[in-house]
Amino acid sequence: MSEPDRPRSREDYERGLPDHHDPTAGFAGARPARSALTLRLVLAGFGLVFCLLAGLGWLAVEDLPTWPGVVLLVLAAVAAVDLVIIVRRKARGEPG
Repeated sequence: MSEPDRPRSREDYERGLPDHHDPTAGFAGARPARSALTLRLVLAGFGLVFCLLAGLGWLAVEDLPTWPGVVLLVLAAVAAVDLVIIVRRKARGEPG
């Protein structure tokens, strides 16, 4: 980007950032892509709840191997980190 590095304002995000995450922005007259943060927030929330409950449920059964439950708990941790990132981006004023 040719703009100087400065903190972005809420208005900058409302207008949309030029070519942000979209290498084909403006190609053949297309508008730049916009992030679907709300959809990502819902999916990360669902993934967190599902993986956490499924992982704990899996580990509660004694006759099952442990590794699938651990994998589900790791995925729950990844979803939790994703939720934090999404909430910070939305609080900053990014559209979506």
